[in-house]
Formats: sequence, structure tokens, C-alpha cells
Amino acid sequence: MARIVAGVATSHVPAIGAALDLGKTGEPYWQRVFSGYEPSKKWMEETKPDVCIVVYNDHASAFSMDIVPTFALGCAPEFPPADEGWGPRPVPVVKGHPELAAHIAQSVILDEFDLTIVNKMEVDHGLTVPMNLLFGQPKEWPCPVIPLAVNVVLFPPPTGKRCFALGKAIRKAVESYPEDLKVVIFGTGGMSHQISGPRAGLINSKFDKAFLDNLVDNPKKLARMKHVEYMREAGAEGVEMVMWLIMRGALDDEVEETYRFYTVPASNTAVGHIIMENPKKHGGKKKSPAKKTATRLAAE
Repeated sequence: MARIVAGVATSHVPAIGAALDLGKTGEPYWQRVFSGYEPSKKWMEETKPDVCIVVYNDHASAFSMDIVPTFALGCAPEFPPADEGWGPRPVPVVKGHPELAAHIAQSVILDEFDLTIVNKMEVDHGLTVPMNLLFGQPKEWPCPVIPLAVNVVLFPPPTGKRCFALGKAIRKAVESYPEDLKVVIFGTGGMSHQISGPRAGLINSKFDKAFLDNLVDNPKKLARMKHVEYMREAGAEGVEMVMWLIMRGALDDEVEETYRFYTVPASNTAVGHIIMENPKKHGGKKKSPAKKTATRLAAE
């Protein structure tokens, strides 16, 4: 059967994509950001997923304010990069996995989650920047991708509790798929940031680091967090982190933390990143979580 082996959470700052596209990754400002993802790219090369599910939010590229689905699952065979105002990013077309996507849609909808099924969709930096950070800049992406777009732009966004439960339903769906596939699921967005208003530029490292700790050890606490708390502690755009809970819900209750990276700022945003793996079974027992064994906390 198919199985989810790991979860990846990462910020998807658009300026990171611009730095990549314009060849600025070696500049002092950006070098500290990109160096933090080097161990992650090596991990991804070793993991070699057959499929990635990428949970992200659309930034008025595929969806306008006319139609804003709460959860939209990409079931198309491919997803071109969107033109976000300065032309499409020079990244490969994202190849989908329609068979697994359709299977997930059927399973999750019958589990009473009302997904929007999307058979034609462009993907913006919310998806392509995380792909670059974990896979580099290949001529073709090394595996198919199933996009899951979540509304965290127009009120009301889904609750953390609902997102966490959706992750569990996605795991159930993946594990009922008959083909032997290794799946990695991404949660993207955040961390603390606000891009407009009197608090523009807000970064709350204390909140961010506590969120990372709880994502590993106490995700149910995060699932109870209210929208107003995200806004108060992490800025108006901090609610993007509910998408990380979809990823976390798709993993085991106990996970092994493989790698963590955090730095500020990147275009007035706190960049957070973590990789968690489902523990390998040994004699019927799970290994103790390797908490923060490969953690890198960059200078702030």
C-alpha cells in the first residue's frame, strides 16, 4: 500500500523565489537562508519520495475573490507555474498524480470533508518556493505532486482542529491506495509575519519556536489554537501555519524530528522549517523520538 513516511514544514516567502530566480542565493543576506536548507535537500535526495502532497495557499493566482474554496485538491495531470504579476517563475511544470489524487478525493469526501476537486489550476510561489527549497532547481521535478490549496486569505479560514483532522483523513486515504508508494507531505506558509498595517514587519520568534516544539510533541494543543491567537502572536498572515497542522495530522502521534531550521528575517518574515519522520518499527516498538538531534537555529 502507499504510505506517508515524513512531513515537511517550511515557509514559502515569495522573495525567496525571487532570490533563486535572480541568482542572489550567495549574497550575505540570502546565503544564511539557503544554507539552512542544504541538509534538507540531502535528506530529500536520500528519501526519494514517489509522490509529494503539498499543502499551500493560493495568492489570488488560481482563485480570485469570486470563488474561494476552503480546501481545493489538484487532480490534474499537470499544474503550470502562475503569472503573479511579473511573468511565471522559471520553474518546471508541476506534474500531478491524478490517480492518487482522485483516490484521496473519494476517500476524504466520503469521510465528510467537502473538498473542491480542481482539474485545471496554476500554482504560485506558495507551492513552487517550497519545492525549490527541498529539491533545488532541477530541469524537471523528480516526483509527481498533488497540490492541496487551503484558504487562509479570506475570512473565515478553517480551524486548526479541522486542518489536523483533514490530515488524518488524508493519511487514511493514502494508506488505502493499493500501489506501493512512498509519500512525503508538506505544510507550507508562515512563520510569524505581517505585511501591512501598523504592525507590518512583526516577527515573534518566541511564539514561532514554541510552535515548532508543539508541532513535534503536542500538536493537539496547536489544533485548539484560535484564529485570534495566531493574529495576535504571529501577525495577520501567521494564520498560514494552520496548514502545517494538515501535514502533522497525516503523521504518527509520535514522530522523530530529523531537522529544524529557523532564521529571521527574510523579506520581513520569519523563516521556519522542520522535517519529521514516522518512526521506523523495531521489534514491534517505536524508536524514541530523536528530538532536535539535527537542529540548526540560525542567528537572528
